Amino acid sequence: MIYRARKQQMSYGRPIGIIALDEQIPCPPGTPGNPTTFSHPVIYEVVKGVDIRSLIGLNDPDSRQSFIDAGRALVDKGACAVAGNCGLMIVHQAAMARALPVPVLMSSLLQLPLIASLLGPDRKIGIMASSRKSLKDEHLRLATGGAKIDTVLATMDGRPHFRAAVGDQSGVLDFEKVEGEVVEVAQGLVADNPDVGAILLECVDLPPYAYAVQEAVGLPVFDMTTLIGHALSALVRKPFVGVY
Repeated sequence: MIYRARKQQMSYGRPIGIIALDEQIPCPPGTPGNPTTFSHPVIYEVVKGVDIRSLIGLNDPDSRQSFIDAGRALVDKGACAVAGNCGLMIVHQAAMARALPVPVLMSSLLQLPLIASLLGPDRKIGIMASSRKSLKDEHLRLATGGAKIDTVLATMDGRPHFRAAVGDQSGVLDFEKVEGEVVEVAQGLVADNPDVGAILLECVDLPPYAYAVQEAVGLPVFDMTTLIGHALSALVRKPFVGVY
């Protein structure tokens, strides 16, 4: 096998590039911000000077260009695909997909059409988000291309341990206490909506608790890590080895 150097690329073997906001939020295993979450190496690029408010506002041309620049930097460093580190980054999905020469997956919300197709017509998707104030109907429309998908929303509003670590960026996260809050929200979501057939964790700070959520409610749980894992399985194929 012959290996060749690539212009501007200083290191190799990191197929997924992840764009992150400049935040002070701990990243336990399970979050995209923790590289041990993934089976393959990843590389990061922080979008400087941009915070979540631009993503809540939906239309910020200045931040859009900053995201595109960060994506191009990741491609220059060898990323085979570019992913986001916040569900609200769906607002830049279309622009970045047009601008970059590699697959772009900016938000776990991109899985909504797939999940809906897996469920019967009488089943809904339960979305768990950080806050009701941040996730808007327009974010969902951007993810689905305007297709009608039945969803119900539950948020971490009013959960003090999650809010302190993620919303207030205290710099400290009590994993067990946050896990209890996340499970409680998931259980309430399913209890109030027995027709929910799957759960989608929109917020990237929720996947560390996906196992506990599934244990508690017994439903499929999708998040940003399942989206990246799906893309990775297509980007980095391996030979099938078995017994014949």
